[in-house]
Amino acid sequence: MSTLYLFAGAAEPVFDIARVIEEAQADGWDVCLGLTPTAARWLAGSLEGLGVLTGHPVRWDYAFPGEGEVWPEAAAVLVAPATFNTVNQWALGIVDKFVVGVVAEGIGKGVPMVAVPCLSAAQARHPQFERSVETLRGVGVSVLHGEGEVEGGDSALFPWRAALDAVRGVVAVG
Repeated sequence: MSTLYLFAGAAEPVFDIARVIEEAQADGWDVCLGLTPTAARWLAGSLEGLGVLTGHPVRWDYAFPGEGEVWPEAAAVLVAPATFNTVNQWALGIVDKFVVGVVAEGIGKGVPMVAVPCLSAAQARHPQFERSVETLRGVGVSVLHGEGEVEGGDSALFPWRAALDAVRGVVAVG
């Protein structure tokens, strides 16, 4: 079974994460869940249950030096919902958050990655956001955003199925 790192930021679709984990598992993935610190605060009451669901500890912070790795190696990474802040930090290499550090390193390791931004229309018009999307695409990250592609936003309309399908498209689940 291939391992999918599912990394979620603090946007409303994160509240659907248990259902998404179950869908990914039904697709054949061993899922490891990583959250931004704010997303972890939002889901604080569910973290233990999410860990049981995945069979792995939920992570949102870097391990202490000398602590061993608790997750298997990722075959792919899905960053969804990817907030304005997460997308920009990832593209700029600002790795003060665990999930951003892992995906920034994933670029260098050649790990297949998909990102699905979830941000306001005003944030999407910020010039840095489009530069960040182009930077990520330029290094091989599949970013589902823009004309002719899915858009983040309303939680009820967030394209979770398209995101999981896109991950399947960038790597075969073993």
